[in-house]
Amino acid sequence: MSADLAQIRQVMAEADCLYTEAQIEAAIDKIAAAINSQLAESNPVVFCVMNGGLIFTGKLLPKLDFPLELSYLHASRYRNETSGGDLFWKAKPEISFIDRDVLIIDDILDEGHTLGAIIDFCRHAGASKVYTAVLIDKDHQRKARPDLQADFIGLPCIDRFIFGYGMDYKGYWRNAPGIFAVKGL
Repeated sequence: MSADLAQIRQVMAEADCLYTEAQIEAAIDKIAAAINSQLAESNPVVFCVMNGGLIFTGKLLPKLDFPLELSYLHASRYRNETSGGDLFWKAKPEISFIDRDVLIIDDILDEGHTLGAIIDFCRHAGASKVYTAVLIDKDHQRKARPDLQADFIGLPCIDRFIFGYGMDYKGYWRNAPGIFAVKGL
């Protein structure tokens, strides 16, 4: 099934810019400083949550000034839709993190189903400590676990459907140079 590119373009044309590229880059600098302070001596394994965490991870990693091992995992609830379903593992971590600190880098903490499942997976698989870094923390009362909070947060966000900097709208606009909210969603 091909996408309706006219509709995809219209979504961008009508979207509200919530954060500019400059604001996002400043937030990434702050996160990097906090991670450098906390994890510099821990020899962590860093996991990028694909696909959403790709841009954030790519921007963040060069700012981390300590040795680390990098891998990725791919778990999703959205599968190019605008609402989530069951957690689907596309790729589980292939690097050992038994008795290691783990840093999970993801695009957004929304309801927390995906991030919570990834944290549980890492703990069950032997990580000594699990940290999380998210670019966006969505502000609402629908968190899957009331106690689930990211250790490192870039920016808060209103409760709207957003895209850009790794987050998508129906599989598109992950490449948008800012954080945008879909009109009406």
